[in-house]
Amino acid sequence: MTDDEPEDFREMLRRFLENGEEFDMAKFAKAAGLPGDPHALQSMISQLQAALSRGGPGITEQLVRDTATKVANAQSVSTDSPVGEAATTALNLASLWLDEVTSISPLTATPTLMTRPEWARATLVGWISIAEPVARSISTATERLLTEQMGEELGADKRGALDALGRLSGSLFSIQLGQVVGQLATEVTSGSDVGFPVLDGSSEHELRAVLIPQNVAAFSEGLETPMADVLVYLAAREIAHARLFKHAKWLKLALVSGITAYANGISINSEVLRDAMEDLDLSDPQAIQRMMGDGALIPPKTEDQIAALARIETLLALIDGWVDTVTDRAVSRIPTKDAIGEMVRRNRAAGRPGEKALAGLIGIEARPRRLREAAAMWRAIDDAVGGDVRDSLWAHPDVLPTSSDIDDPSALIARLTGPKPAPDAIDDELRRILDDGAVDGE
Repeated sequence: MTDDEPEDFREMLRRFLENGEEFDMAKFAKAAGLPGDPHALQSMISQLQAALSRGGPGITEQLVRDTATKVANAQSVSTDSPVGEAATTALNLASLWLDEVTSISPLTATPTLMTRPEWARATLVGWISIAEPVARSISTATERLLTEQMGEELGADKRGALDALGRLSGSLFSIQLGQVVGQLATEVTSGSDVGFPVLDGSSEHELRAVLIPQNVAAFSEGLETPMADVLVYLAAREIAHARLFKHAKWLKLALVSGITAYANGISINSEVLRDAMEDLDLSDPQAIQRMMGDGALIPPKTEDQIAALARIETLLALIDGWVDTVTDRAVSRIPTKDAIGEMVRRNRAAGRPGEKALAGLIGIEARPRRLREAAAMWRAIDDAVGGDVRDSLWAHPDVLPTSSDIDDPSALIARLTGPKPAPDAIDDELRRILDDGAVDGE
């Protein structure tokens, strides 16, 4: 660039960001130092203008919804199919079998089948609540970086450009989040498959078993087992998960609080953003979205975040381990259950492309690292004291097994099988008063 070209470029960019006005693409390319392909540049500018016109400084729900639905709709099929009919039968059968192996009460809501776009739309509110702190951090870092470059004294023209870039940052993050959710919709087999409680809390979805027949069919292609067996196994997992969250009403709040505590600790340094933008290829329309989604902007974890992440991982492992144990008991009639269960555990451990993209976007993984150890602990508890005591440990977070219990269940089992402590005199007296009804109006 010549000495005058940076000012020319900044002026053109300011006019574009403030007013969305058209300008000479060849001149723009020259001023920005980009390759002079006008078609590629026009495509990039069109995307930026569309994002600016629809977005705000934070996550724009409608933009996430439209993007996720578009991605999920690709090759989506209706639930009104032979696989859908078989899935409904499997949900009903799995519910009956679960009644035999857990004391946790059945769901009141009827199990549901969803298409890919229906799942994407139903989970939007949950994903936005998780990702919003990251979007705010990126927007704040962008504003700080541009303020440093423009100078502390911002005139109206510079402030307008700064506000427009804030909208652009939020819009691009919204588009990226929508793409991740849409990708996940093509991969998950059920409502709870991602581990996080992301189904919209304003409806009954989180208390309802949900299967996505199209994705179940795709999952079963890698198994040499009958489709009916796969459907019943996955239905049992889904219903067990939904029953657990309905029974332990504190559980969803505990997970969401942990995720929020982790996400609120994300603070993107403007230097990290500057370094990422130095390598940015503006001639590639997808470059900014890749930058946001590859984890480059997420800084190293703080000590508080590491502690929050450990609590999240332990809780996810306890949930998945219990679901694995209860499902294994419920589907004991299915001869192929071990092969199906092993494939489910491998998928959970390895993660799918959509989950990896999500981890790059928000800096947190949905994979429980100690799933097998947690499942072994629940099986040991089940063998030692039975299903009723096993399920009673979800009554309150204070009695839930800990990370050390997963490492070595023997101490927990000893407490559960040992003699109960004798009640003290106060407890005896309170019980006598309540039993006799001798309250006398006090």
